[in-house]
Amino acid sequence: MSSTPGHSPLSVSVVGAGIGGLTAALALQRNGHRVQVFESVEAKAEIGAGIGLQINALRVLHHLGIDKQRLRGSSYDGMTIYDAMTGVGVPRKWLLPDMGANQNILCHRNDIHNELVRCALDAGVVLRQGSQVVDCDPQSGTVTLKNGEVVSADVVIGADGLRSTLRSKILGESIRAPVSGLSCFRGLVPTTKLKDLPAELTEWYTAGLSGLHGVFVEDPRMRMLVFYPCRNGEFINVVALYTDDKQDDRAWSPVASRAELLERFQDVQPKFLSILRLLDEPVLRWQLRALPVLPRWTNGRAALLGDSAHATLPTLGQGAAAAIEEAGALGCLLPLGTTPEEVPKRLAGYQELRKPRGDYINREALEQGIVREKKGLYLRSPETQRMLLGHDAIKAAQEYYEQHFAASVLEKEELHRSREGLVV
Repeated sequence: MSSTPGHSPLSVSVVGAGIGGLTAALALQRNGHRVQVFESVEAKAEIGAGIGLQINALRVLHHLGIDKQRLRGSSYDGMTIYDAMTGVGVPRKWLLPDMGANQNILCHRNDIHNELVRCALDAGVVLRQGSQVVDCDPQSGTVTLKNGEVVSADVVIGADGLRSTLRSKILGESIRAPVSGLSCFRGLVPTTKLKDLPAELTEWYTAGLSGLHGVFVEDPRMRMLVFYPCRNGEFINVVALYTDDKQDDRAWSPVASRAELLERFQDVQPKFLSILRLLDEPVLRWQLRALPVLPRWTNGRAALLGDSAHATLPTLGQGAAAAIEEAGALGCLLPLGTTPEEVPKRLAGYQELRKPRGDYINREALEQGIVREKKGLYLRSPETQRMLLGHDAIKAAQEYYEQHFAASVLEKEELHRSREGLVV
């Protein structure tokens, strides 16, 4: 990909040191830009335990030099669906013929986060933890920290999640994610604990340790259990989704008891409850929320990425993947040699390229979580799988760059060469 002569780096401020923010920082630092990441907490860690990385996300991470082996993931090629009452399971593989078993992986979030931190720091990214951003001027590219420090940059990336500060600054209005009516319990169980259980309670899981296990409860009110391995099979990630009518209650708490979880799923097959009983106290709980489709993602020198732009339900497993794709796209659209004056147009191009896909993932994940007829559609639909898993975000961004920006780059190179000739 061409770049303008001189190779002057841009200064970049990334707000948020989660998976999306760190991937964007790595992509832009590898281009030769000067990147600072501002994180509000002193020691950022990815809570929420497990996460799936599908092939579309892994393509980007590979492009950025991330070694998949260091993520300590377990491969999977579909999900085994169990009847909650009988306990009978039916494997459902990806319907696409080219989706092999060793492409998608199930990981611990901290393993991905730690590897991104390591690679970003090795590349030269400056990570400023305990630096809360409270304001942003998208036109000038400044962010203001809680301590009063004002930091100027050519590019500002808002990767600060569901409760994004930068979103209201970029949009000029506050847009929050409404309640979805769905919450989930989450936790990790060391697989070594399974050896203490009778074999008849564990063989359903240990026989297919490498994949996703979904337990759907036939109930007008959503209830579902998901189990999968992470960290090279050392842990079982447990997710228990349920319809929650009390998300707006003042008494709602992110901390729950194991007894409350077991009560909500007391009628399912005992072999599924056996793993739930191994969760440590307290059990953490999340409200699942989805942003409405935003009118735009960019404003001047600032752009949104990941959950700050399209937070949604986890039903497609594409939340982190979309953020990773967007980070990779930014790296392609802002190569070394991009001038500060070009930044607003490049970010507008990023929005044109990425927003339709981000909005689709947002709405489709929401509908497959709350519309009864669409639940589980992802595993049944080759079209949805092809649209999500078959996408090559780096290739798409490189092609967009060549189509929309390469001509102007070549013109500047010609101008530079002509000026050199005049000087000589």
